[in-house]
Amino acid sequence: MKKKFIVIIPARLKSTRLPNKPLKLINKKPLIYWTWKNCAKVIQKELIYVATDSSKIHDICRKYNIQSINTKSNHLTGTDRVAEASLKISSDMIINLQGDEPLIKPSDIKKFINFAVKNKKVVTNAYALINKKTKINDTNIPKLVVSNDNFLMYMSRSPIPGSKNKNQNHKIKSFKQVCMYGFPKKMLKKIYGLNKKKTKLESIEDIELLRVIENGYRVKMLKVSNNEIAIDTPSDLAALRKIIK
Repeated sequence: MKKKFIVIIPARLKSTRLPNKPLKLINKKPLIYWTWKNCAKVIQKELIYVATDSSKIHDICRKYNIQSINTKSNHLTGTDRVAEASLKISSDMIINLQGDEPLIKPSDIKKFINFAVKNKKVVTNAYALINKKTKINDTNIPKLVVSNDNFLMYMSRSPIPGSKNKNQNHKIKSFKQVCMYGFPKKMLKKIYGLNKKKTKLESIEDIELLRVIENGYRVKMLKVSNNEIAIDTPSDLAALRKIIK
């Protein structure tokens, strides 16, 4: 039976900045569990899958009764992994929920899923205000600019927007990407499932969503609340452990 949507959480062990990231323990449970649990608070567990090439992650999923899908090991990005996994399930809309943002509010997950399903002819993504000015120069955080009709204009690891008048920069509001994506299944397959290499700007910025706009597609954006922490580095992990504890 075809589902209106499914959520796929891509997971791998070979993160360059934080190896074995999905298995890192927070309050005695692995990171991947916390991401799944937040999602399971607002939608049926039967609609959530973890996509991975790791037998260790599959074992963890079995332990916590999480559905998992086996994928190849040579994917360029998490979204490429999601594209492969999506071929094994009948669904119109694919929600890619990145496993390194376990503090996304369940209410924001539900809000985004509804938004993605409603805008089923375009790619969708979430974003939030950067509250701490010190985060604007953090290259681990993709920043972005959005048009008046809420479509993505560009995304960068550099501070954007900026002003040549340095005295004005402190007044500029900056926004960051929140890693929830919505893809019509056919579009996901075309942009990620059939592409064997990254696009030019995607490679430079190391931001996988740039592949969408570089190929001429639009990304509609939804503003959500700021979850403060995405887990990219050991210091992020230490901060998360304090919060959850």
